[in-house]
Amino acid sequence: MLISLVVPCYNEQAVLRHFHRRVSDHVTAAPVVDSYEFLFVDDGSSDDTLAVLRELAARDARVRYLSLSRNFGKEAAMLAGLRGATGDAVVLMDADLQHPPELLSRMAELHRQGFDQVLARRTRTGDGLLRTATARLYYRLVNRFMDVELVDGVGDFRLLSRRAVDAVLSLTESNRFSKGLFAWIGFPSTTFGYENAAREYGTSKWRLSGLFEHGLNGVISFNTRPLRAALHLGLALLLGAAGYALWIVGSVLVSGVDTPGYATLIAVMTALAGVHMVMIAVVGEYVGRIFHEVKRRPHYVLKETHAETHAAPASPTEPPRSPSAAAKAAR
Repeated sequence: MLISLVVPCYNEQAVLRHFHRRVSDHVTAAPVVDSYEFLFVDDGSSDDTLAVLRELAARDARVRYLSLSRNFGKEAAMLAGLRGATGDAVVLMDADLQHPPELLSRMAELHRQGFDQVLARRTRTGDGLLRTATARLYYRLVNRFMDVELVDGVGDFRLLSRRAVDAVLSLTESNRFSKGLFAWIGFPSTTFGYENAAREYGTSKWRLSGLFEHGLNGVISFNTRPLRAALHLGLALLLGAAGYALWIVGSVLVSGVDTPGYATLIAVMTALAGVHMVMIAVVGEYVGRIFHEVKRRPHYVLKETHAETHAAPASPTEPPRSPSAAAKAAR
C-alpha cells in the first residue's frame, strides 16, 4: 500500500527538514506502512521554502513537490496535493509538526480495517479558555445551520482512501471548505483522539480575520438557511410593524392624538435599516459566490513541479517543450 503524504506549506523553511526527518524515521520503523511518498505543496511562499523543497527532492527520491505561482490559500494547496497524489491512500497533514507523524502507522492500520476516512481529533490541551469556549460555541452553532456535521477538534489531519479522494476531486466548486466536503462525501469513517502538540518552529499563519472568513465560508457553502432566516426575520418585522400600527390606531381612537414619540420613531427606523442592510449582505454573500463559480477560473496556477525541475533533456529529434507545456503535462 502506497501512502501519499500531502503537505501544504507556506513560509515553512524553518521546519521542513525536521518534518521530513521525523516522518522518515517513524515510517521506516513502522511495519504497517509498506511504502510512502511526500508531496509538498508550496503555496506561494515568500521565504526559502521552495529552495528547501528542491534540496529535499534532490536527496530523497520519495519527495515530490508542487509550487504555486502565488499564495492561493490552504484550500487550493490541499486540492493541488490531492490531484497530484498517486497513493492508494492519502494523508493530509501540516508541516509544522502539530500533526504528530507518529500517528501515521495508526491511521494506516485503521485504514486496513476497512475505513475510507481516518480522522485525528485533537484535544484542547494547552488552549486558552477563550479559544476553547469560542471553538465549542462555533461548532455548536454551525452544526445547527449546516447540512453536514462537523466535529470539534477534527481538522485537516486525516487519511483518505483512493475512492474518497476521487469523490472529493469530483466536487469542483470554487469556494471550497474541505472539512465540509470530507463530511459530505460520506464513506465509512472512524475517529481517534490525540494530545494537542505545540508548534516547534516558526509561527502560525492564521489570523483572527482569516479564521472568521474560513468559518463564515463553511456556514454559507453548505446551506441556504441564512437566506431563509432573513425571510423569517422580515416576516416577523412586518407582523410587528402591523401590530404596532394597529395599537397606534386604537390608542388614537380611545385617547385621542398624543404627543408624537420622536425618539421611538428614530430608534425603530434605525433598527429596521440595520436589519435591512444585514439581509442585503446575506444575499450578497450568496450572489458573490455565484459570481465566482460562473467565471470558472482554476483554483490555482502551477509555477514549478518536481517533474519539471528534474525532467530528462529532450532528444535531438524532439523540440524542447516550453515551461508552460511542461507544467500542464505534469498537472
